[in-house]
Amino acid sequence: MERPPRMKQYRSTIAILIIILFHAVGLAGFYTHSLQSLFLQLVPFHLLLMLLVICFSHQFFDVRFISFIITIFMVGYCIEWVGVNKQLVFGSYNYGKTLGVKLGGVPLIIGVNWVLLTYATGVLMQRSKISNVLTRLLAGATVLVLLDLVIEGIAIRFDYWHWLVIKGIFIAPLKNYIDWFFVSALMLAVFEGFGFKRQSIVGAVLLVAQFLFFILMHWAQ
Repeated sequence: MERPPRMKQYRSTIAILIIILFHAVGLAGFYTHSLQSLFLQLVPFHLLLMLLVICFSHQFFDVRFISFIITIFMVGYCIEWVGVNKQLVFGSYNYGKTLGVKLGGVPLIIGVNWVLLTYATGVLMQRSKISNVLTRLLAGATVLVLLDLVIEGIAIRFDYWHWLVIKGIFIAPLKNYIDWFFVSALMLAVFEGFGFKRQSIVGAVLLVAQFLFFILMHWAQ
């Protein structure tokens, strides 16, 4: 059942406020050296909260939307498992402790992260003026590669994941960004395949918040 316009606006406003508030609090926590260890432990819970926010704001929370979440979660987890254990995707890398409980070397929360990134970017492309589906997929995948570029240094520093050590430093290989582009395009194709109606700006706000958060994190000590 479709929500009344006033209810949709109310839910969107609440969701946006939560996104802004919790990203701001997280940023403040990481900028406060004495609180960093605590906030690192909260990262998986933050991602789960953002998933709840997306579910709360989505126009039709039904079997189709739940199927989308499960599909992206499973595909994302499986691709990451292949990457970590077989080095066939992204490159030679492994996950640290920050993202929490692992199964087969891959944090379970990484599937949630793929859901968030796919949904947020899918909604952004959905709300853009790009009418061609292929163009939306390519543009969306490019956006996610740019986000990965922003995240990499932070991820390594705060024990999200690590790359093979070369001459004493961690280097994200070019293969990572190429594979990230194609995997992102695949995920966005799944989003397009579910044919969701035009959603509120909540997803786009979440994506912008992610960009700003990780850009500003580069100055955290």
